[in-house]
Amino acid sequence: MSHSLNDSKPIFMQIKDRIEDQIVNDQLKVHEQIPSTTQLVTFYKINHLTVAKGINLLVDAGVIYKKRGVGMFVAEGAKEMLIEQRKKGFVDQYMLPMLQEAEKLGISEDELNKLMKQMKGRGEQ
Repeated sequence: MSHSLNDSKPIFMQIKDRIEDQIVNDQLKVHEQIPSTTQLVTFYKINHLTVAKGINLLVDAGVIYKKRGVGMFVAEGAKEMLIEQRKKGFVDQYMLPMLQEAEKLGISEDELNKLMKQMKGRGEQ
């Protein structure tokens, strides 16, 4: 986990996103305990209420669950749920604007596929 938080979005959302990333990347697995609020407060040097707000969003979404007096754990199906949410977000945030711009520029589907394959090749170097 990186120590740095930034101004791109509220800190409690960044805490939520980092835990989600750990679940999606298999750093945290089903029924595995997540770092405690105290550990996160100490690690990031931020307010306890800020951490709790991010954690509570995950509990409310069913991504993690509480065991009273023990801690927070990754819920069954959390990874799959997060991946589905991110796929939808990917389409809305990246694919639709890209397709709209491609249409404006007269880029055909074949050209678009070629460009994506070229770009993918760059990332594998």
